[in-house]
Amino acid sequence: MRGAAVTVAKVERKMAALTDLAKLDGVVLAFEFAPDGRLLNHEATAETPPGMTEMAAAAQFCASVTTNFNALAEAFSKLSGMQWIPQQGWAYSGGEYTIAIGCNGYRGVFIKTEKADFNQLFELLVASK
Repeated sequence: MRGAAVTVAKVERKMAALTDLAKLDGVVLAFEFAPDGRLLNHEATAETPPGMTEMAAAAQFCASVTTNFNALAEAFSKLSGMQWIPQQGWAYSGGEYTIAIGCNGYRGVFIKTEKADFNQLFELLVASK
């Protein structure tokens, strides 16, 4: 996992700042977390629901999903012969909200799905190399 942390630090310089992500229309929370699930930083917005102010559990959840996708991508790369690694990001939509994660799986936003511009989100979260 130490290599993943180094990768995150290198890519982080190219990614949008949390404050920039928090300013996007519909974003309720922008955050970043470590591979072990520790919350590193977050930016709440005026639209952040009161229940989302405790981000430690959300960071743990997102780190687990990122870890699972990393394992699946490695396995699928071997099975398919296609290149699925390194991970660039992932997203999940359910109910009224979407989680969009980039920065190799360690920075993202909670956003109202009806307001989400996925092209813009992934442009900001998954910088070209």
